[in-house]
Amino acid sequence: MITTLLVANRGEIARRIVRTAAAMGIGTVAVYAEGDAGSPFVTEADRAVALPGRTAAQTYLNVEALLAAAAAAGADAVHPGYGFLSEQAGFARAVTAAGLTWVGPPAEVIETMGDKLAAKRLLVGVGVPVLESWEVTGDDLPDLSGVPLPLIVKAAMGGGGKGMRVIGTGPGAAGGAGGPDLAEAVAAARREAAAAFGDGTVFLERYITDARHVEIQILADGHGGLVHCFERECSIQRRHQKIIEECPSPAVGPGLRERMGAAALAAAKAVGYLGAGTVEFVLEPSGDFWFLEVNTRLQVEHPVTEAVTGVDLVREQLLVAQGLPLSVTQDGLAIEGHAIEARLYAEDPAAGFLPATGTLVDWCPATAPPCRWDAGVTAGSVVGVEFDPMLAKVIAHAPTRGEAARALALALQRSRIRGVTTNRDFLVAALRHPDFLAGRTTTSFIERSAVPLARWPSPAELRTAAIGAALAAQAAARAAAPVLATLPSGWRNSVMPPQRARYRHGLDTVVVSYASRRDGRFAVTVTGAGLEPDGTPESAEPVTVHHAGDGWIEFDAGGQRHRLHVLAAGDQVWVQGPDGDVALTAVPRFPGSDRGDAVAGGLVAPMPGTVLAVHVAPGDTVAQGQLLMTVEAMKMEHRITAPAAGTVSEVRARPGDQVNGGDLLAVLDEAS
Repeated sequence: MITTLLVANRGEIARRIVRTAAAMGIGTVAVYAEGDAGSPFVTEADRAVALPGRTAAQTYLNVEALLAAAAAAGADAVHPGYGFLSEQAGFARAVTAAGLTWVGPPAEVIETMGDKLAAKRLLVGVGVPVLESWEVTGDDLPDLSGVPLPLIVKAAMGGGGKGMRVIGTGPGAAGGAGGPDLAEAVAAARREAAAAFGDGTVFLERYITDARHVEIQILADGHGGLVHCFERECSIQRRHQKIIEECPSPAVGPGLRERMGAAALAAAKAVGYLGAGTVEFVLEPSGDFWFLEVNTRLQVEHPVTEAVTGVDLVREQLLVAQGLPLSVTQDGLAIEGHAIEARLYAEDPAAGFLPATGTLVDWCPATAPPCRWDAGVTAGSVVGVEFDPMLAKVIAHAPTRGEAARALALALQRSRIRGVTTNRDFLVAALRHPDFLAGRTTTSFIERSAVPLARWPSPAELRTAAIGAALAAQAAARAAAPVLATLPSGWRNSVMPPQRARYRHGLDTVVVSYASRRDGRFAVTVTGAGLEPDGTPESAEPVTVHHAGDGWIEFDAGGQRHRLHVLAAGDQVWVQGPDGDVALTAVPRFPGSDRGDAVAGGLVAPMPGTVLAVHVAPGDTVAQGQLLMTVEAMKMEHRITAPAAGTVSEVRARPGDQVNGGDLLAVLDEAS
């Protein structure tokens, strides 16, 4: 029996495992990198052991450090979570060699299924449909003469969208199927795979456009118990990484579900699977499906399966690891309702979904509609460049798919998430998109459906937000002046001069002018950003403030009652109303001049990271779109390309340089 479980992971999955372990009476041990010392998962475990270092390689990928932590804390079992070492057979062997219980399939299974090429060869022999693929050996590229496009370069070991490049048409395509385009895609995929998984082996596979990514959850024990927990659809992706998942799939009926489930169980039997795992398939519009891989671990999206089946998958993992039978049978499993999960990331969809960094100055998930929030952060959490930028998984479960989608969108919209750029508004728009609600959720959904990448408030919403921000600031200033606060309100109103506040939202500037009146109301005029023309004091709108404090302001304006949450941090102001958050930048009355003008033609780092390669030198003539530099951030490679044809006049970065977001990398003089 397991008495003390070390969780060799971080963030929301560490919290998730700790929660179930505690419910089973199992003590828990957290391990943490330097930057995670203040994270919630550290304090929620019974014990916590610091790992020496800050990067993933120094900490969560350091087998010796993890085993030393287990010994120091007296743990007798290890749960790897997902990512990091969860699919590394060497780690599983090291854990068992140390006399600890490994919560996962045997190392031999991980080794076979973790190698996508080996898995494909094995499963062809048991009748599982497998896509055609081509191995890449050394520096020799396969002969692709006559092979139709598109193709995809994939890492043989690992997943999560890392080590993938599309050749030909399709999202993120790199170019043609031969020559330098293929060579560059293979080289980039190898580098990314080696950095993420410690193995740079890649292969090529037929890429199916406009398909669906459908996976089957399996459970197996050492007593002959083997079940599948139905399917999950994970087709909505960016950079080959899932962002919205659901169970069941809107494209899978009872017959197809039975066939896919049977194929998944055949794969599990062929390898002698134990524990929880996922068999992933790609589903074509024709209804044909093809094996992609087996994930020998818990999946990020496992909560949607838990929601519709009522099965705690972590509990099943822990039961199997202790030599006990599964608590469920195939006949006892059924789908109840519909569940949808959205992955909330610190990233900017409008900037190509680039990861974002910063500090969460406010984190307040909505309590209604009721959703499950598996979060790895809280207010004050710092989102750095060392690890994956996922903040939380949010899961809605409802009787119907439409209700689940609407509830999840509303819960995200109502939540306060400030200080870091996120994909929240994009997720809300996607969940409410007609194509999503109609179940047209293929891997090309983002490109085909033209989901808005950012939310822009209407002029009326922007006007209301600016009024709320200005009056909240005025109330805060009044509360900070204790002498004035004790004076009679009539006197105070009569002596206060007219005030003015100026805010920027994108390219728009909004000016709010307000003056106190003797009747306790304010005379407010708002100008700018396509709003009403300049007004006069006589035409100013009367506004009555009912409450101001604790971050909230409630007022009547334009015949409506408005209740807004306002938070200011420096010159940033967030105003949340019923339609979501509006981010404003307060413009000081006497702006400073400490910021220099941007360098003309300057190319800057999109985010903090490491310069991997510099492909040009001063004086080089380049074409539009030509690769200039490669920057690695959050285990992904980002290409810095020429926005136009021209001549490189300066190169300010070298391979190995650590750069911050906005740092000048090179200067390009555009051709006239």
